[in-house]
Amino acid sequence: MTKTQFVCNECGYTSPKWLGRCPDCGKFNTLIEEAVAPAPAAKRAGAGAGYRPALSSKPLPLSQVKFEKYERVSSGISELDVVLGGGIVRGSLVLVGGDPGVGKSTILTQVAAHLAKEHKVLYLSAEESCSQVKLRCERLGLNSDSLLLLNETCLENAEEAFYDAEYVVVDSIQAVYTEALSSSAGSVGQVRECASKLMRIAKSRGITFFLIGHVTKEGTLAGPKVLEHIMDAVLYFEGERTENFKILRSVKNRFGSVQEVGVFEMTGEGIFGVTDYSSLFLSDARGTAAGAAVTPSETGNRCMMVEIQTLMAKTAYGLPRRMSLGVDLNRLIVLIAVLEKRCGLPLGGQDIYLNAMGGIKLNEPSADLAVCAALASAERMIPIDKDTAVFGEVGLTGEVRGVNFADKRVNECLKMGFKRVILPAKNMKACEKFKGKLELVPVSYVSQMIKTLFQ
Repeated sequence: MTKTQFVCNECGYTSPKWLGRCPDCGKFNTLIEEAVAPAPAAKRAGAGAGYRPALSSKPLPLSQVKFEKYERVSSGISELDVVLGGGIVRGSLVLVGGDPGVGKSTILTQVAAHLAKEHKVLYLSAEESCSQVKLRCERLGLNSDSLLLLNETCLENAEEAFYDAEYVVVDSIQAVYTEALSSSAGSVGQVRECASKLMRIAKSRGITFFLIGHVTKEGTLAGPKVLEHIMDAVLYFEGERTENFKILRSVKNRFGSVQEVGVFEMTGEGIFGVTDYSSLFLSDARGTAAGAAVTPSETGNRCMMVEIQTLMAKTAYGLPRRMSLGVDLNRLIVLIAVLEKRCGLPLGGQDIYLNAMGGIKLNEPSADLAVCAALASAERMIPIDKDTAVFGEVGLTGEVRGVNFADKRVNECLKMGFKRVILPAKNMKACEKFKGKLELVPVSYVSQMIKTLFQ
């Protein structure tokens, strides 16, 4: 008799019986029945309590472990190489997730065609036929005769073709299945087992796998955490269908920084990296409207100028509304309380909306001072000069704390043509080399920053 269990399709929780609501994640109708594989027989029958099985490999002291230098290969797209940490590492697993239609298959088709010029590349299409992939290649102007195409959904049938390739693109991991499990393709068990099998092939034979993953309504990868801990790199492709600009964000990377962000532009000829971010993260009307401030944001190995915009309106209800896009909402609420208590700004009866331009997410605390500057500008209805940039962390006492990479931020402001930078006083020593090139205004408290901006 085949034993079965019920697995949550969202979080991976297992239960011996069906439940209408998952006790772990709280979602309804997510438990799916799956067959349980029988446990492997013991290698030595009747082994006693003192039996110690022979080890297939012996542990080594750290001093005897040989250092392995990872070989990197360019993907043909400079922005993608930056997000990956300098290029594609041989024998790694890279998961690219995103909403339908955001461009996951397009960018990996371009990468596969570029790699196929000098390497053996296999494109495993489980969702589209080979003719559909060829039509996409013709639309993108990719004429690589050495790119191998395979339309297969069973992993065992495609396994033999993997051994003849150096790079493999699987489109998508939710569409393939393994015969070892009886559950349908896309279930948590199938996704986990297929990813584990691909990982063993990649590490044993040095084959690089690119896996395309779908995103759920909540914005997470389908079968979320059962995939991410297996992968060497997890990338999220973000962007609206109606927008040409897309953002590729690194969530996990064992061979590089997890704070890297790549900017791409979607065109009829394909996806191309964007090196000039001024048109994406900075508005043309800055300096003329109140409620906007520019801050240098450090993302991985690069620094980008990002504009923060705020809008205030008198609340029509007893409880004012706060909404934030690109900045943590709880952080915004804390900064509003600091401005009210430490600086005396009357924000309690205002609905406040905040947005970081270009859809970028500012997770570092160095954007606190710029958020405060934008809020003060919106409350006083006085615009901030377009040649002024602000950065620094704000504490609950109203003090401005120092941040990392201050000299790199000031240098980026200088390259972008800014003439004045308001920065923490603790970072002034590291930025003294820029004196004479632009005006540096050190501040120790938020109130000093407000007096400097609105004299």
